[in-house]
Amino acid sequence: MSSLSHHQLAERIARDIPEGAYVNLGIGLPTLIANFLPSDKDIFLHSENGLLGMGPYPSDDHIDPDLINAGKEPVTLLPGGAFFHHGDSFAMMRGGHLDICVLGAYQVSAEGDLANWSTGNPDAIPAVGGAMDLATGAKKVYVMTNHLTRDGQSKIVDTCSFPLTGLRCIDRIYSDLAIMDVTEQGLVVTEILADISAQELQALTPVPLTFAVTSQENAHV
Repeated sequence: MSSLSHHQLAERIARDIPEGAYVNLGIGLPTLIANFLPSDKDIFLHSENGLLGMGPYPSDDHIDPDLINAGKEPVTLLPGGAFFHHGDSFAMMRGGHLDICVLGAYQVSAEGDLANWSTGNPDAIPAVGGAMDLATGAKKVYVMTNHLTRDGQSKIVDTCSFPLTGLRCIDRIYSDLAIMDVTEQGLVVTEILADISAQELQALTPVPLTFAVTSQENAHV
């Protein structure tokens, strides 16, 4: 079974972000999406440490150590970009001013619950950051994740066993195997991204899936 690479998945998500959107890309995998946003679209990237108007990652010879995102990674700033107070940034997040947020995940439930800040390990350092604010404040919340853990367990589950970030907050899941919308009727697979059949995808996913793709051939990227 071949799945999408992280960069391929980031490129696929970037295609779904519309012109004029205000978007937060969560720490980790979602930050890769910035490298694939088309330059001919006005898309405004927000970071909770007080940036708006970020561009792609800088080249090694153009890194500004004072210009970083919330994950402490170097970023670029597009013309018209802005810096502002951390408190104002969180007011933007909590006030419903972000159109889309893309977050990573440890687990996502069939009802759209998200666990992405802790595995519950007692030795882990708490690192919720702005995830709870983003999960509940953005108009649309997407997840970018591997479908399976390193030991082959599905990250899409019936009920999250890890500490929750938000309840019923996820609208869409982009995994390296498929795109799934979270609906009142359950998870609806709208696109299969890997060399895998609908039956094989269901076998890997311990919750019922509804398939809106017309055929396996048309479902492949």
